[in-house]
Amino acid sequence: MHIAFLNPQGNFDPNDSYLTEHPDFGGQLVYVKETALAMAEQGHKIDIVTRRIRDDAWPEFAADEDTYPGYEGRVRILRFPCGGDVFLGKEHLWPYLPEFVDNMLEFYIIHDSPPEFFTAHYGDGGYCAVLAQSKTNIPFTFTGHSLGAQKLDKLGTTLENVDVMQDRFAFSQRVAAERMSMRRAHRIITSTEQERYEQYSHPLYAGALDVRMPHTFRVQPPGVNMRVFSARTRPDDAEFEAKLNQHLGPNGTPYVLVSSRLDEKKNIIGVVEAFARSAALRERAKLAICIRGIDDPFAEISKLPTAERAVLRPILDIISENGLKERTAFLNLHSQYELAAAYRILAARGSVFALTAFYEPFGLAPIEAAACGLAPVATRNGGPSETFAEGGGVLVDPFDADDIARGLLEALENQQELADEAHNMVLRKFTWHQTATGYIEAITSIPRPGNNLLHPDACELIRAYLEDREKN
Repeated sequence: MHIAFLNPQGNFDPNDSYLTEHPDFGGQLVYVKETALAMAEQGHKIDIVTRRIRDDAWPEFAADEDTYPGYEGRVRILRFPCGGDVFLGKEHLWPYLPEFVDNMLEFYIIHDSPPEFFTAHYGDGGYCAVLAQSKTNIPFTFTGHSLGAQKLDKLGTTLENVDVMQDRFAFSQRVAAERMSMRRAHRIITSTEQERYEQYSHPLYAGALDVRMPHTFRVQPPGVNMRVFSARTRPDDAEFEAKLNQHLGPNGTPYVLVSSRLDEKKNIIGVVEAFARSAALRERAKLAICIRGIDDPFAEISKLPTAERAVLRPILDIISENGLKERTAFLNLHSQYELAAAYRILAARGSVFALTAFYEPFGLAPIEAAACGLAPVATRNGGPSETFAEGGGVLVDPFDADDIARGLLEALENQQELADEAHNMVLRKFTWHQTATGYIEAITSIPRPGNNLLHPDACELIRAYLEDREKN
């Protein structure tokens, strides 16, 4: 089949520049890229369709077409202009997406041949799929990754600040786009059953779909890039290990490793607080925190963006105030290959991986760590509770530092058993080949019944929801 992935905010390129580093990008770029490559390996022709940027600050995204090394003729990165040439944040793209779709369809109809199917990613990708379908009748699947209703709640939107939040985050456009996507999609793809029932049953999506309908959803977990994240050592691991040991100290000391980006919702501070409060944990292990771009956060914090500094400062304060400097290593890793090597090296020390986000829709990072031999400790809020429901990891309450310490100690005490169990689970359930197969099965399945109801005004929906929430 000829399948196109719609991801207008994506910024894909052959060298994975800025992959997951920018708040507009995140793990969805890894998800789209790896699913696309795995589909191509199964014989399909794949296009990743995104926005063209001709901005000196973003030179990697200027060409109309690119590909990935080794996938020439099988995977294309197609970039189409909209809204001018400069980089625009995702909240500012909405007015220009019809232009984006028109330019894409002009290319396919005049210069190429239209795909047989779209897979739409995130709310803006879903909106593009709806617009394209209205003009071509090409069906699409919708993968929300994260939904606007949950973000609206998490950011504390109220009737008093709703106008300010709307100006900043374009919630009405996002919710309206998601509702249209849910109604028109051939299938909705979620990573877990929990995502299906918790996120899509939010009151702001009432009437757009019925989460109980069996033919509406395909639950398909993402996978691990086994080319990178694997327990098998690479030729350059030995040289990297020598450098890493300069930060880690004597071989044999186990660590608790945190590699989340500096984002408040990732709750890195929860792990630091667990160390501060638990003498048993401090005696059993040291702490390693990955912070890309700087080697010494205490001396170089000013080099980080403002938002990251705001997250890091209280972490450093707790480390200083509780005498944890000598038991904390900061790792400046420059690539996924170095991250995977660090996972393997730390696994050999009997270390564990920690993801204590307040909420994690799926949680790919613990699975990547498990693929390299680390025992995972993860938040119980969100996808990890389903991933590790039958073992292979320890779940903790991210709002309770004592429970985080309890989970870390449990994982350290049972590290080898947990690591083996988690690694075997990854090989059984979480490969991109399996993800791609799930998409193809969803694409080739019988279409679900259509939903052609009128689209209510999303601003009115949001205000009505906030009024009802505040009354109750």
